[in-house]
Amino acid sequence: MKTVIFAGGFGTRISEESGVRPKPMVEIGGKPILWHVMKMYSAYGLNDFIILCGYKSSVIKDYFANYSLYNSDVTFNMQDHTIQTHKNDTEKWKVTLVETGINSTKSKRLLLAKDYIGDETFCLTYGDGVSDLNIRKLIKFHKKEKALVSVTAVQPAGRFGGIVLKKGQTKITSFKEKPEGDGAWINGGFMVVEPEALSYIHALSCRSWEIVCICT
Repeated sequence: MKTVIFAGGFGTRISEESGVRPKPMVEIGGKPILWHVMKMYSAYGLNDFIILCGYKSSVIKDYFANYSLYNSDVTFNMQDHTIQTHKNDTEKWKVTLVETGINSTKSKRLLLAKDYIGDETFCLTYGDGVSDLNIRKLIKFHKKEKALVSVTAVQPAGRFGGIVLKKGQTKITSFKEKPEGDGAWINGGFMVVEPEALSYIHALSCRSWEIVCICT
């Protein structure tokens, strides 16, 4: 099964970093977030990746172009211009990098990768989100439900401290630090998709990614 990863956005919320690299390439523990995402899927035996590039795609391409070189023991023969690899501890990944445009919507990015995705069920996620989600259980659930698209859902925590205040009360007696959210569920970022779902995007003229999720 292939894993498709969105990695083409601008990453405006961390502009200090994304000014020089795409958001998925921001490092955590010396490795890009994208690497951590891929390791997560690889732990469940998914090693075939399609990365949808856009903003500063050259940074992602350079990373994977040199990945094996930087993680192997090598000998450079300067006389005959050859490189000999002695030890290679890199992952058994197959990585396809797709140019999907800088300003493309997520829907358009998916459609541009359609030929690489093929006719099989695929996983879909974002290049900037890491989780301890059990991917195997997610795929199993998707198959059991026979869904077109399965979307993980999460309730976000509150962003601000809350004031406990009843109607008509003018004196504050207590605060609640970062209360739970309002009960609404949002897209958790990890999906399993049937290739037929792409036809819905085309039929809707790529107007809304959210409409694809409704098809579940």
